[in-house]
Amino acid sequence: MADAAPPPGKRKREPDAADAEAAGKEDKDAKEAGIGNGTSASVRFPFSGFKVQKVLRESARDKILFLHGKVNEASGDGDGEDAVVILEKTPFQVEQVAQLLMGSPELQLQFSNDIYSTYHMFPPRQLSGEQVLAEVAACGEDIKTTVVYPATEKHLQKYLRQDLRLVQETGGDYKNITLPYLESQSLSIQLDDLYLIAICHRRGIRSLRDLTVEHLPLLRNILREGQEAVLQRYQVPADRLRVYLHYLPSYYHLHVHFTALGFDAPGSAVERAHLLAEVIENLEHDPQHYQQRTLTFALRADDRLLQLLQEARKN
Repeated sequence: MADAAPPPGKRKREPDAADAEAAGKEDKDAKEAGIGNGTSASVRFPFSGFKVQKVLRESARDKILFLHGKVNEASGDGDGEDAVVILEKTPFQVEQVAQLLMGSPELQLQFSNDIYSTYHMFPPRQLSGEQVLAEVAACGEDIKTTVVYPATEKHLQKYLRQDLRLVQETGGDYKNITLPYLESQSLSIQLDDLYLIAICHRRGIRSLRDLTVEHLPLLRNILREGQEAVLQRYQVPADRLRVYLHYLPSYYHLHVHFTALGFDAPGSAVERAHLLAEVIENLEHDPQHYQQRTLTFALRADDRLLQLLQEARKN
């Protein structure tokens, strides 16, 4: 026979000390067993049978993916229920990466150019069960790995995290400071970290600053033929493309970037990217636009060019 319900208006007794002690013991036992938030024990999702319906959003730059899916369809609950799963790669940990690189990871070469090479790297079989890298466990088993070897001091400084400073470079600054500085450096045109880029065969056009009205046929051809090639090869129409030049560029030989509009590509921010269609229009209105216009861009705090531009402002 079931226990009778408590009389109306009469409160259930408050937990006494013994109850509190028992509850505390249960919590402790649960934590020791790995149950609850932050658990390291094997657990399951709160649903079954996730079936992807749609990719809601993705960012290659942030390494995050938002998925809409149907779950619990096998339970007979109509068409199932909606769920959102967000997959995000976690940061590397130095100790784990060091252990991986000192081992014998499997490598598949993807690209090689002089001192630069790119691989798909797979952890050694004996380490894969130890969760050597959260990155590996998060999504897939391979890690895109770029190697610079042998590396110079310039390469080390390039990848070292530094504060950035915005500078404004006038046409005169370019002629008197930036251009002499660039010419004094051993600038390389090795192609590093490319995605989809149109590279001009014509030499002598270093950057946006060199463009004049005589280059309009070349620029129009790059825009038109590039958009058509991307449409034919990847079925991405022109209104879904971001086509732009960098200033300052990563290397001083004219090249144009083509990226999908939804791709948050590095270097596509307003202080560095100049849309090719607008560059063409600016030159149509003023043949000397980029020789005279003040351009704003960011430089690392330890960049010698930043020091030269700042010193010129003081004089």
